[in-house]
Amino acid sequence: MDQSNRYADLSLTEAELIVGGRHILCAYRMKPKAGHGYLEAAAHFAAESSTGTNVEVCTTDEFTKGVDALVYHIDEAGEDMRIAYPLELFDRNITDGRMMMASFLTLTIGNNQGMGDIENAKMIDFYMPRRAIELFDGPAKDISDLWRILGRPVKDGGYIAGTIIKPKLGLRPEPFARAAYEFWLGGDFIKNDEPQGNQTFAPLKQTIPLVYDAMKRAMDETGEAKLFSMNITADDHYEMCARADFALAAFGPDADKLAFLVDGYVGGPGMITTARRQYPNQYLHYHRAGHGAVTSPSSKRGYTAYVLAKMSRLQGASGIHVGTMGYGKMEGDKDDRACAYIIERDSYDGPVYHQEWYGMKPTTPIISGGMNALRLPGFFENLGHGNVINTAGGGAYGHIDSPAAGAISLRQAYDCWKAGADPVEWAREHRELARAFESFPQDADRLFPGWRHKLQPAA
Repeated sequence: MDQSNRYADLSLTEAELIVGGRHILCAYRMKPKAGHGYLEAAAHFAAESSTGTNVEVCTTDEFTKGVDALVYHIDEAGEDMRIAYPLELFDRNITDGRMMMASFLTLTIGNNQGMGDIENAKMIDFYMPRRAIELFDGPAKDISDLWRILGRPVKDGGYIAGTIIKPKLGLRPEPFARAAYEFWLGGDFIKNDEPQGNQTFAPLKQTIPLVYDAMKRAMDETGEAKLFSMNITADDHYEMCARADFALAAFGPDADKLAFLVDGYVGGPGMITTARRQYPNQYLHYHRAGHGAVTSPSSKRGYTAYVLAKMSRLQGASGIHVGTMGYGKMEGDKDDRACAYIIERDSYDGPVYHQEWYGMKPTTPIISGGMNALRLPGFFENLGHGNVINTAGGGAYGHIDSPAAGAISLRQAYDCWKAGADPVEWAREHRELARAFESFPQDADRLFPGWRHKLQPAA
């Protein structure tokens, strides 16, 4: 059934829709299956995303037609389809009238992903009007709260050197806590790897008190505050809260130094929102494990990593992993810095839409996946700043001297970039960075040819 007469209005302009402020706009890269017209398939997509049915039904009235999603722009050659969704379509909480990410995804990435006339459709950007921004929670805490705890300026407080306890699975409570202590002697921030939780060989109720004891000893020894991001992900929201509550009690007077990590992609928006609302005093760490199933450039359906990052800020994530932009082991390239810019800035031009955040707190870019001190200067240069959390697992525990030395080498790499210095020359005066060259010789050979000769006098 051709629904283009009802669910498409190409006379609408994007500028007018944005000024009107009554629609959420979504841009997709869409291709219909062979034999289906582009506008017809696009209208069917919009119908399925809103008020449509596959046959005419007697219950549709004029009010219903007034909240139809409308295709307002198509470019068949560029596979560019854009749809305007009236705000009234989206489900709202009965408790407080606020919007929910689950409803946004249900409409905009729902049944339309499996329709028979659509070859593929991937959301590449969306626009939220001011009223929608006002109705999402946004972050309760941001990186300025971590800088304050670390004794830094709350504006441009700089790089937070972090790690992930490695190996990701297989450590019992005592070795786990010892690994944390060894890193904290040089670094700032430790997070659980995403599979770590309450395995039988490392029960959470044994592990967490030992981690806190390790934190206290490291703080005593270094005179510096330390931070721990604990994985509370669980299928059951009550279980998630039980883990969080136990950890808060265990950390006691240092509970402000405890962040909560939630696997927001596999756990879903409900997990993020529950953590955001139940624990507004804790930094909410959004881990996106599994996201590549839909966000990978090789995937033709779902949504992009940029869209995921943007959604995380609306939901209230304090920080989210944004990849390594081609500098680490994860899929990506330099232009992925857009994923960082959209969450940390108050205004940004995305791939399709300009977005204003109207003062919503920023979400911190968290950089993880194959990073070490040698890769950091190039990463910072590409991003343009160092106000990030970097969790370097191998980059710390792979340092030939110690995890603490690995952590110090990360800080030295940041200082080197800030100074605009040559990393090899900087390493001549900074032993931990120099030893990072020896720890990661393949990266050193690729990034800094001739480093061995230059560093020989410092050896």
